Amino acid sequence: MKKKKVLLFILIIIIVTAIVGGSIYFYKKNNPKKQDDDKREAVILNSIDEYGITLSDLDSELYKSEYEVLKANLESDNINYEEYAKSISKLFIIDLYTLSTKMNKFDVGGYEFVYPKVVENYKINVEDTLYKYMEDNSTGKRYQQLPTVSSIKVDSIRANKFKITEENTTYEGYKLNLSWKYEKNMEYDDSAEIIVIKVDNKLYVAEKN
Repeated sequence: MKKKKVLLFILIIIIVTAIVGGSIYFYKKNNPKKQDDDKREAVILNSIDEYGITLSDLDSELYKSEYEVLKANLESDNINYEEYAKSISKLFIIDLYTLSTKMNKFDVGGYEFVYPKVVENYKINVEDTLYKYMEDNSTGKRYQQLPTVSSIKVDSIRANKFKITEENTTYEGYKLNLSWKYEKNMEYDDSAEIIVIKVDNKLYVAEKN
């Protein structure tokens, strides 16, 4: 009698498991996209197409404010290149060090402003260092505390020439020193020297020290 009860219990477990498993299978089959519905995706709000610079809904308020300054300058009849250099340097730093707006370690900030020939190396370096321990936030449920740049200023700027050894080419440009603050001090970098170069009437960040 005891053996029959055990067999009956096992049979019930098998039936329940089959029903639950079947329900999950058919649910996923009939709702293939449901599992991704909660994933966050950046929405492009604006872009400066000729320069490959974009503004998304995930960008910080500080970034959005400086983006508008840059856009107004680049769309004017007479571009002020010194102000252009200031803007892309600030946007580069804001985007790079505001880790709180990033989806994961591969969502590298600042690359839009980097000299195209070194972008890939730049991304790999950031992924392996500054963003290395960033937790994924594609569902918006990350609890990890990450920095947000709250203010930034250009402490100095001067015209500069910069030689890219690999190309054996010297470019006109600017050397800038910047300093910034965070919403919460988490002991991340708060100052840097930026080298900006001019290539075909466009400015790019070529080096950060």
